Amino acid sequence: MRLNTLKPAQGAKKTAKRLGRGIGSGTGKTSGRGHKGQKARSGGYHKVGFEGGQMPLQRRLPKFGFRSRKAKLTKQIRLTELERLGVKEITFELLRKKGLIGPLVKTVKVFKDSSIEKAMILKGLKISAGAKAMLESVGGKVEG
Repeated sequence: MRLNTLKPAQGAKKTAKRLGRGIGSGTGKTSGRGHKGQKARSGGYHKVGFEGGQMPLQRRLPKFGFRSRKAKLTKQIRLTELERLGVKEITFELLRKKGLIGPLVKTVKVFKDSSIEKAMILKGLKISAGAKAMLESVGGKVEG
């Protein structure tokens, strides 16, 4: 094999269509652009989604939806759910072990719902003001 014998693989290179080279070429006269109109002219085209002045589809349909990318990283838990665990000290790792939070969750916030009777110690969890007041009223506390 020599450098002067190298050539691309069969079918790797396709010859470009030569436009406007006479009637016999098949792409003479209008060069495959049809007759007249905006698309036949040089520089003539329209933006994506343009429908000739008609209200475009993306503006006719209503706007809807939003999915927070943070939603799967945060979890909300009620005080009564924590009370049902029957554990004195509640941590992030304990919640993961008990299956209350998934593997993707990074932050947990505790909320108040109904009343609780047992005192608990929460470590490393965020807590709402109402839930904190209720927890402290039964003798529980929040740490770091």
